[in-house]
Amino acid sequence: MNQLTTKELAFIEDEIRAEEITAKTMNWCASLCEDQELRKNLEQLAEQHQLKIAELAQYFNRSKMIQ
Repeated sequence: MNQLTTKELAFIEDEIRAEEITAKTMNWCASLCEDQELRKNLEQLAEQHQLKIAELAQYFNRSKMIQ
């Protein structure tokens, strides 16, 4: 696979940061919820975002595209 440009890497890093912020925000919202079903749903969504971050990191580390 071809190496990514610096600009492409910056875009990907921005997206990963956005995923991190989304996960943290959902966990924060879940912590404020009194409705247990809504809390559980928010926690599950946050976990999905965290897993996506881990998958992306693993992919880029494996392919050695991150500088």
